[in-house]
Amino acid sequence: MELDREYVYFKGKKLRYGYTTGSSATAATKAALMYLLDDSKHDIPEVTIKLPSGNSLTISVNSLEKKENSVLASVIKDGGDDPDVTHGLEIYSKVSLRNDLKINIFGGIGVGKVTKKGLPVAPGNSAINPVPLKMIRETVEEMLPEGFGADVEISVPKGEETAKKTLNAKLGIIGGISILGTTGIVKPMSEESWKASLAIELKMALENAGNGEAIFLFGNRGKQYLSDNFEDNISQAIVISNFVGYMFDRACEFEAKKIYFIGELGKFVKVAGGIFHTHSRVSDAKMEILTANALLVGESTENMKKIMASNTTEEATKYIEKTEVYNLLAEKAKQKCEEYCRRNGWELEVETLIISAEKEVLGNSRYFFDNFKRKQK
Repeated sequence: MELDREYVYFKGKKLRYGYTTGSSATAATKAALMYLLDDSKHDIPEVTIKLPSGNSLTISVNSLEKKENSVLASVIKDGGDDPDVTHGLEIYSKVSLRNDLKINIFGGIGVGKVTKKGLPVAPGNSAINPVPLKMIRETVEEMLPEGFGADVEISVPKGEETAKKTLNAKLGIIGGISILGTTGIVKPMSEESWKASLAIELKMALENAGNGEAIFLFGNRGKQYLSDNFEDNISQAIVISNFVGYMFDRACEFEAKKIYFIGELGKFVKVAGGIFHTHSRVSDAKMEILTANALLVGESTENMKKIMASNTTEEATKYIEKTEVYNLLAEKAKQKCEEYCRRNGWELEVETLIISAEKEVLGNSRYFFDNFKRKQK
């Protein structure tokens, strides 16, 4: 597989695929072991690794250095045309042979250590996820001479600095980045890695809470509101962006018992209408849903016309006199989320809170505040 020839078209643009930190570490390991086993020490410009899908991927080797009893090789991580903070990092693998059959794979400088439960890697271990770990191990197993094992150390010299730009600290990964990847390939503009990281956050929040409860926030407004008013609960919060359905799927999968859902009106209006991906390019019926619910609480015809003609829900609030519509929307959003989970075969209690652009409460489901306590001002 040549990534220069692999593209996806997004919004009319031709975008190139990239590869993960896991594929980078695997390629560096293969290059190091090839060089270690090659008595003539031929140059190795590139290596081909096997991906979890069964396809192959060819990656350029950046450097090779023979040590006393080992070889150090590096690869430059290439995120393609959807680069993240790890794009361009130099990822090293140092390989040495053992006189037994053991294969030890561990992180060195710049690879994080896991300190909290809930991740695919147990606390105390290097943050090398199961799929990359398997890729590295299988690569080494295929190449080792009979009767030998190997020590493989993965390192990222700029990993600790780069990790500050990631969620690692919140996830309990300290000292560096994670070696990640489930397919080995980075698809441009893909939401999958983002959603996968949110799922991990949810799993950890549930485990740390210990009571099956978590808090969903649409974005920074909800996060700031929570910090200002319910600081003790901030560790249970996950910013889910537009992925409402996906995150409730995960909540059911992880057997959550209760979700507190906090966010701004524009997003909640959509959920109240049964829309579970709230990005405007996927769905945009805010004004129609808001106007219909304003009708149900007796809003005037004149105001409803103004609401319907508004460009934003923030503008529409200026024309809402029957403010009970906000509680109605919160209750409907609660019901829609609970019904969604019920269709997944899971009973999940949901409580909702709608806030304004100024982070003030507009409306809430009936029992939202029963177990939520404000911090003392």
